[in-house]
Amino acid sequence: MIKFSLSADSSRECRCLIILMSAAFVWSLLSCLPEAANAQTPSSTVKAKGQTAAMLTSDGQPDLQGIWDFGSITPMQRPPEFAGKEFLTEQEAADWAAKKMKELDFDRRDGGAEANIARGYNEYWTERGAPVVTRRTSLVIDPPDGRIPATEQTLQRQKEDRERYLNPRYDGPEDLSLAQRCLNVGGYGPPISPTLYNNNVRITQGPGYVMILHEMNHDTRVIPLDGRPHLPEQIRLWDGDSRGHWEGDTLVVDTTNFNDEAGLRERKHLHLIERFKRINNEILQYRFTVDDPTSYTRPWTAEIPARKTEGPIIEYACHEGNDTMMNALSEARAEEKKASAQSPTK
Repeated sequence: MIKFSLSADSSRECRCLIILMSAAFVWSLLSCLPEAANAQTPSSTVKAKGQTAAMLTSDGQPDLQGIWDFGSITPMQRPPEFAGKEFLTEQEAADWAAKKMKELDFDRRDGGAEANIARGYNEYWTERGAPVVTRRTSLVIDPPDGRIPATEQTLQRQKEDRERYLNPRYDGPEDLSLAQRCLNVGGYGPPISPTLYNNNVRITQGPGYVMILHEMNHDTRVIPLDGRPHLPEQIRLWDGDSRGHWEGDTLVVDTTNFNDEAGLRERKHLHLIERFKRINNEILQYRFTVDDPTSYTRPWTAEIPARKTEGPIIEYACHEGNDTMMNALSEARAEEKKASAQSPTK
């Protein structure tokens, strides 16, 4: 789906964009809604029509190729009202999803002008998730309570980050978020997580490599499979340094060497393990484990069933000419000039 950027001609509109584009950045705090309609039997591995024997590429690798939709309306963490409940019944899922869909509808016009601006996009541009493939109450499957085991320091840092998003400064370009500058929009990972839109991922394989192209911000990871070591510790990357290998029919991707600039903050000690396994023609099981003792009290794991889609993946134009930054900074300067003109002369 082609996306258009908001035209931000005021700091208030700019704050709206920050909240929306940074949603994936703080995804560990998000709680959307569980999948509901046409639910299947609860299971961590979903079987769909088209079950086939192992499919291989020309060089003998398990074939993961294609375009996969990672969109999901299951919340990352289990909502408090479902504490102790791993799966919903069909009726429970349908009732709660209907309630949440009404609450989250961007086309609502209640609440006044501020509420309308905060919604930002209308519902046409959102992709909240395809028909359900599981009735889990959270994407987090371990710990068993479905909650991310963040330390108190991490929770405080997330609170401070969110406050900065809601009340940003505009002294210079560095005050704007990476998402607003279209440098790192989030969601595409690693790890991959559902976002407001642009959830498609293309996987392409060749001898010795796997390539993962993300629709969100057109980011690409090229993952070697030849057993080479990770980069030296002092080399730090936004998306980390990924190395892959096969365990049976599962692609295991080991990623280290993150910096602290984007995604899961304070990531210098983050060790991420991702597992990609093709269940059948229609479902790709994606599971990731986050291990970072400086941010979490224990490792935690989430699982997302991605669905095969025809695509195509369309170029993601975050915003042409960086207009959002220009508008936000120029508006801030205009407001300062206005305030100065109105202040009493000494």
